Amino acid sequence: MNKYLTLVILFFAGLIISAINPHDYFTWILEVFPAILGFLALLLTFKRFRFTYLTYVFILLHCYVLFIGGHYTYAMVPAFDWIRDVFHQTRNNYDKVGHFFQGFVPAMIIREIFIRRDVIQRKGWIAFLTICVCATISVLYELLEWLVSVTSGSAGDSFLGTQGDIWDTQSDMLFAIIGATCMVLLLSKVQDLRISKMQT
Repeated sequence: MNKYLTLVILFFAGLIISAINPHDYFTWILEVFPAILGFLALLLTFKRFRFTYLTYVFILLHCYVLFIGGHYTYAMVPAFDWIRDVFHQTRNNYDKVGHFFQGFVPAMIIREIFIRRDVIQRKGWIAFLTICVCATISVLYELLEWLVSVTSGSAGDSFLGTQGDIWDTQSDMLFAIIGATCMVLLLSKVQDLRISKMQT
């Protein structure tokens, strides 16, 4: 079976499973919508710009993070309730996993585009600007969460998911920056190798 088709099947399997009796469908739609939008964008651009398979795999992993968060809501993922109780945390921290991926995976996408499209002439700037773009994406997402919460009232509380933490927005952005930084530090050489193999 075509390896890309396998990823598509896994995407839809995760999406369908997450849609079975979620906590509430309004929150589910809000949480999985970025994954659906991303899938459509990747599908439409697949022939013109095909990412490395490694990047597609991590995009799928990010989608699964969104599917789980959409099904349970980020504040109520059972495994992280258990972690909260065992380690005496004050909240369910699954949303921090989501925001870490919100930095890590976009960093893979952005860095690959920068390199393969030769966007930045001075290569020493690639790492810094990749992290900057990811930080900007995180800021825009937090503004979107705020807008949805303001316009939908209590219906948007599960989407906002602050759990009473007044610093939730700031820590969400921090985790996205940490995720982007980890990608640049830990996976750049692997990504470079995959890009070079694709271009030969």
